[in-house]
Amino acid sequence: MEIVDEGRELRFRRLKADDLRLVHEWLQRPHVQRWWNDRETYDEVVEHYLPSIEGDEPTDHYIALLGDEPIGFVETYLVSDHPEYASLIGVGRDVAGVDLFIADEALTGRGVGTQILRRFVDDVVFGTGSTMSCVAGPEARNVASLRAFEKAGFRVVKEFVEDGQVHTLVRRDR
Repeated sequence: MEIVDEGRELRFRRLKADDLRLVHEWLQRPHVQRWWNDRETYDEVVEHYLPSIEGDEPTDHYIALLGDEPIGFVETYLVSDHPEYASLIGVGRDVAGVDLFIADEALTGRGVGTQILRRFVDDVVFGTGSTMSCVAGPEARNVASLRAFEKAGFRVVKEFVEDGQVHTLVRRDR
């Protein structure tokens, strides 16, 4: 079932400072915290995301919307803007990274992640002429995320270790 067939358009808008309370609340949800557990307090959320919102950090953050309802969070960045990560995963130039989570647990397991990935990569990541590939590195034990990436056209490239955890590098070329 495609969720966009329910008559509500899937779209994305840039994260704003006014969204940070919502993002903080989402990050406290158990199904999100399982994989996104770096920022527990509201102050940590502000410290991490506000510099990008203000244009001082090179990551672009978005709210995924279904109609007018915020349903998730997506971010993208040029891997080369993060040299340590670029060295770790060993990808070339003009490669973007992408990360996401679905905020409403009731929407998980329904193909929503796949739809978000497919649409976001097509419209936002590949919306610029220079980005030739998109990668992500979910934890290897996050089977649902890996399945969503594969259904969205990503292929498994390799495994790597980051922060003591095994991750799977997936890649989708333009």
